[in-house]
Amino acid sequence: MGRYVIRRLLQMIPVFIGATLLIFLMVNVMGDPIAGLCGDRQCDPATAAQLRKEFGLDKPVWQQYLTYMGNVFTGDLGTAFNGQQVTELMADSWPITARLTLVAILFELVVGITLGVVTGLRRGRPVDTGVLLATLVVISIPTFVTGLLLQLLLGVKWGWIKPAVSTDAEFSELLVPGLVLASLSLAYVTRLTRTSIAENRRADYIRTAIAKGVPRRRVVVRHLLRNSLIPVVTFIGTDIGALMGGAIVTERIFNIHGVGYQLYQGILRQNTQTVVGFVTVLVLVFLVANLLVDLLYAVLDPRIRYV
Repeated sequence: MGRYVIRRLLQMIPVFIGATLLIFLMVNVMGDPIAGLCGDRQCDPATAAQLRKEFGLDKPVWQQYLTYMGNVFTGDLGTAFNGQQVTELMADSWPITARLTLVAILFELVVGITLGVVTGLRRGRPVDTGVLLATLVVISIPTFVTGLLLQLLLGVKWGWIKPAVSTDAEFSELLVPGLVLASLSLAYVTRLTRTSIAENRRADYIRTAIAKGVPRRRVVVRHLLRNSLIPVVTFIGTDIGALMGGAIVTERIFNIHGVGYQLYQGILRQNTQTVVGFVTVLVLVFLVANLLVDLLYAVLDPRIRYV
């Protein structure tokens, strides 16, 4: 196991470099960030040249990237065009998005897996058909539509929640935004769990356990569910980074000042340092989440061993 983890960590290095290089190149073709600093009026040449020199934009792109990567390994993700350190922006926004993502993941785990197990064990029955239709409706509706409808109904019309989340972003305020963020993934988790449960239910080891007189609950929890969760864990593990990066729409709807909000502001203002810094951390989240998912395989299925 130890050698496998070391090997995976070494494999993450070229992936991280390649991903950040691609992001850096894509962000640098968005447009001229200096033009956005001057507002509607065009910057005079002297001011533009001074700003480019100050932020290192007068150097070739490859040299900018090498300088940026050198700073990343020292914990310096650059300075936003407003003079604030990107790490300071992250310190304010990442805890909020982390709480929002945690709420979304809990919805996926609790609601999605529960519905998947129930429908998988009752395949073809009315409850199975009803859940499948409900998940199909959720998948068909864009997230921004779901968010706006819940905000309008629960927040504006009925007054059950605040239409906009406060700056503290407590867990109680993030329940509805977390449900909106998780809605699409929750539907996929439900359908994926249902399919996996229905397939493994016909496996030989399940029939053997039932024939030996093992209690039904133990068969479902100890044998059926444990083996059926492998594809679900794979999906949820890769979904963690997607939820953090895809929170732009949800955070904009509910006025949550998290990672999605900062990314939106950075793209809108062509603030390359902010965008590259936040996406760099998202890449790390993706890589670490994938590593943890691979290690969880051995926990769920004893037949899996890493050498």
